[in-house]
Amino acid sequence: MEFNIKEGIQNTKEIKVTENDTAIKMGSGDLEVYATPSMVALMENAAKNSVSKVLPEGYTTVGIDMSVKHIKSSPVGASIKCTATLIKVDRKKLFFDIEASDEKGIIGKATHIRYIVNSNEFMEKTRCN
Repeated sequence: MEFNIKEGIQNTKEIKVTENDTAIKMGSGDLEVYATPSMVALMENAAKNSVSKVLPEGYTTVGIDMSVKHIKSSPVGASIKCTATLIKVDRKKLFFDIEASDEKGIIGKATHIRYIVNSNEFMEKTRCN
């Protein structure tokens, strides 16, 4: 199947850090700051949502690679803005640059690869027999 997805598509997702997003709650650290796993999930969500509306019915994307730098901590209550930009399309493979920031500036950067899959076929292959 041919996919008509253009480089340059962007999506921005904004959240406010809650206690559920902290390193101590996620188990990734001992402090009440925005957790790296929470930031990674936000980044993946921004990338996924940037292309979801242009995919044919029955198709989605799955993350297959991510390289993340968590540059600065953010407290509970901080507003986080995360923007994913599609920078390259190689058939079913989608390459993203992602940046997250709070009120004080950039807190994280990532490169991310997602792969376009047929949802039903993917789940059939995933099920245990």
